[in-house]
Parts: sequence; structure tokens; C-alpha cells
Amino acid sequence: MKNLRVRLKDQRGFNLIELMIVIAIIGLLIGVGAIAWGAVIKAGNETAAAQTIDNIRKFEAQYASRNRGSFATFDELIAKVGLDDKFKGEKPLANGYVFTLTVVPASASTPSSYMVAADPQVGEGVSATGTRHYYTDSTLSERPMRIVRQKLTIRQFNSSSRLSSVVEHSLHTR
Repeated sequence: MKNLRVRLKDQRGFNLIELMIVIAIIGLLIGVGAIAWGAVIKAGNETAAAQTIDNIRKFEAQYASRNRGSFATFDELIAKVGLDDKFKGEKPLANGYVFTLTVVPASASTPSSYMVAADPQVGEGVSATGTRHYYTDSTLSERPMRIVRQKLTIRQFNSSSRLSSVVEHSLHTR
């Protein structure tokens, strides 16, 4: 019995402070990882929204070339051109962005036109799905000179001073 007590006294384990330090380090790593994960998700959503806006622009051009210059709603693009089914309805939600498509039919004095916008579902806070707002419309693809402007508009339109300096630089380099 005395021999057993001596053995138990000699065995050492972790004390409470060491365990608390390890738990604090693990908690810190999880906190930093969660913030980084949110940033990666947000960047992915923004990239997907920009690509989707560009695809919708291409689908609208295809539809207009087959339908005498008129443009389509989301449901018509799904049925006739092959837009993804997740865009059904008036304001579809895809990859954390709400897409809005407005089609203006042709009149006697104006041709038909469309406008597509993608806004983040949640724009602020920890659970933000994105911070950038994307936009394109039918007037941005009429002339080759405006293609530069269109690509810049698709990126981000809420930083107008930076955008205008990039547009001027791009137009002067052609």
C-alpha cells in the first residue's frame, strides 16, 4: 500500500493553469480561423456575383439576337437560353446576392433595354455575404469603347473616384 502511494505521488499530470492556457490558444485559433473563413466566403460570393452578372449580359445578348432586339426576364432566360434554375422568380438569391432584372420593352421612340443589379443579401456585420454592389445594363455593350467601362462597372460602382481614374487611364491607353 505504501508502495502504491509513492507511485501515485511521483506521477505528474497537467495542472489547471496549463490546461487553461491550451484551451485559450485553441479558442484564439478558432476565432481567427472563423474571421478568415468569413472573408473567404465573402470574396467567393463577390466573384460569383460578378461572373453571374457577366453571364446574364451574354444571355441577354443571345436572347436579343434571336428575338428582334427584345430582352428577357429571368424566367424567359431559363427557358430559352439556359440560365441556371436558381434564378427563377422576380428577385432570385444566388451565392449570397439578390439579383434584380428590369426589362423595358421597346416603344415607338426608344429601343428595348434591360438593367441587372446584384446586391448582397447581408451587406454589413459578421454575417455579411458581400460588400460590393454590381450592375450592368444594355447600354454598356453598344460600342466597343464602352466595353472597358462595362468591365469596370461590373466590378464595383460604389467607388466612383477610383473608377473614373481607371476609366480615363484605360481609354487613354487604347
